[in-house]
Amino acid sequence: MKHLNLLFVYFIFNSLNSQELKLYEKEKFVYENDTLNYRILKPLNYNPNKQYPVHLFLHGSGERGNDNSSQLTHGGKLFLKKENREKYNSWVIFPQCSENDRWPSLSSDQWNNSFDNKISKPNKSLGLVIRLMDEFIEKTQVDKHRIYVSGLSMGGMGTFEILFRRPNMFAAATPICGNGIPQLAKLYSNKVPVWIFHGSDDNVVSPKYSLAMAKAIIEAGGSPRMTLYENTGHGSWNNAFAEKDFLKWIHSKTNNEY
Repeated sequence: MKHLNLLFVYFIFNSLNSQELKLYEKEKFVYENDTLNYRILKPLNYNPNKQYPVHLFLHGSGERGNDNSSQLTHGGKLFLKKENREKYNSWVIFPQCSENDRWPSLSSDQWNNSFDNKISKPNKSLGLVIRLMDEFIEKTQVDKHRIYVSGLSMGGMGTFEILFRRPNMFAAATPICGNGIPQLAKLYSNKVPVWIFHGSDDNVVSPKYSLAMAKAIIEAGGSPRMTLYENTGHGSWNNAFAEKDFLKWIHSKTNNEY
């Protein structure tokens, strides 16, 4: 009987979580013959006569697919917390990378940071995200001075990449357990405040890559914030989301390029 009661509680708990995540509306962005699935959370008590910040979130490799749901696995609940919706009211966009694609042009999570001059255009999925964002931020209900991007693992790599492809778009970026191209940090180092997170024991994406990106940003004249969690593996996004000033720091930043 106790076992059945636990199963019932588990079922109710997951049903409630599923209902909450339904607040993220299912959408599709179509460009020519390509389609990007994404979920979007409207600002709390949405008023079409107001302008709101936009927070783009890029998921990891395990959430790729076409179900337009898995991308909410990590981070989706963070933006649904009552206090977060009230204090940091914004549009929240979770695109989903297709199964056989990657956000970054990097071919591997353990990329060796050797610069490839052949990187001239983004992968299809990130290219669609960029086109979506280019269009979305033109809405009259968007505060162009407060566009933010976060990403974890493969999405952390996508975060570093979208920064050099749209260095004037974002007011702040928070790449988590990611990787990037140090040689291109100069394109955004003086424009976008960056808070980098990584676990010191991460054996999926080595923390040396985040350290290399922080070093590159500093050498290019930027001033990144870096948090390295001791005794923490690849799931350092849980630590990052638990930071009391994670969203506070992000929403304190504004972009005067627009």
